[in-house]
Amino acid sequence: MEHKISAVTPRSIAEELGIAPEDVLLSVNGQTPEDVFDYRYLINDEKIFVLIRKPDGEEWEYEIEKEYEEDLGLEFENGLMDNYKSCQNRCIFCFIDQLPKGMRKTLYFKDDDSRLSFLQGNYLTLTNMSEKDLERIIYYKLSPINISFQATNPELRCQMLNNRFAGEIHKKVQKLKEAGIVMNGQIVLCKGVNDGDELERSVKDLTEYMPELQSVSVVPVGLTRYREGLYPLTPFSREDAVLVLEKIHRWQEKLFKKYGKHFIHAGDEWYLLAGWPMPEEDTYDGYLQLENGVGMVRLLYNEVKERLETLEGDKRTRRLTIATGELAAPLLQELVQMIQKKYKNTEVQVTAIHNDFFGEQITVAGLLTGQDLIAQLKDKIAGDRLLLSEHMLKSGERVFLDDVTVEDLEKTLQIKVSIVESSGNDFVDAILQ
Repeated sequence: MEHKISAVTPRSIAEELGIAPEDVLLSVNGQTPEDVFDYRYLINDEKIFVLIRKPDGEEWEYEIEKEYEEDLGLEFENGLMDNYKSCQNRCIFCFIDQLPKGMRKTLYFKDDDSRLSFLQGNYLTLTNMSEKDLERIIYYKLSPINISFQATNPELRCQMLNNRFAGEIHKKVQKLKEAGIVMNGQIVLCKGVNDGDELERSVKDLTEYMPELQSVSVVPVGLTRYREGLYPLTPFSREDAVLVLEKIHRWQEKLFKKYGKHFIHAGDEWYLLAGWPMPEEDTYDGYLQLENGVGMVRLLYNEVKERLETLEGDKRTRRLTIATGELAAPLLQELVQMIQKKYKNTEVQVTAIHNDFFGEQITVAGLLTGQDLIAQLKDKIAGDRLLLSEHMLKSGERVFLDDVTVEDLEKTLQIKVSIVESSGNDFVDAILQ
């Protein structure tokens, strides 16, 4: 196995030795790394031998003395230094199965790779994991690992994942627990399938894996309009959301009294759907599942409030538009009003974008497309700037899900677009800049 180097960090050990992009890493201490975790493990020593092949075919061996955990400064063409492992499940709620045809190929790849759980926070079903994969997690002490449970009832889990091995999850999680691997869990809730008594059973069963399993989130299934031929799922109503929240709050109260942790958490969408206020900050146990949409609203609200407390306010004039999903629009309008109390000459139009591309059940900002933004904002923009959340874009790029770029948006709408990062400070500063 060979690993082509794509970049070398400036002023790093590798640059000082003359290692360059297009070189190929062949071995470290005589061993060829299988993936990035092998590589990290092998270079964590004070003296190592690295074998490199140059583009002309010549092989150079470097004897390197360094600090124990000091990095060499190498980046590889494949971030994992191995092929990504795809998911073999056919989950009844899979969002990828609900995508229309004709989108970019990478959107249709279903990953279920334990390494991505550690590196990027992806959730795993564990059904696509071999015994070797499990042993490597334990050997390298990869924590935390995020696990997508859905249900602890073995028969129901097999049904939901359409995988006859899905019911074996308990012995795998128990093995991780015994090895001291920290875990977080997720339940994608489907109406009439794993809610009600099944949710009750799942929460009860999962508490047995505490404290190594430190949190579990419950999030509603996302349903697009492209579900022809798929399992007949229906959206949750406001009344359904209230029942889910009542159940989760009962468990939180019980578990906090016993363990001092709330453990089970409802995604922000439940509160917005039910029309309930967001829980206070201490309910989130340190925001363990922030990237899974748990506590993002509360954190944003608190950060905006704290940022405004440090500002005096003035008479500056600002006029701009914020476009967001239908779910978050009322919240952002409330945050804008907080800002306007100190900056009275600031005019901000918050526009809720209906998701025509994926369908009316998709109301989050992160799944809005460039074409929906263009269609619904044309001739309706107030001011000289348009603010959009970074969650609408492909990570690290200025591209929406439908391959429309930020530059396309600016050209078509004839307005400057500012991409706002996720913190409250960023939100306030983007409006007042």
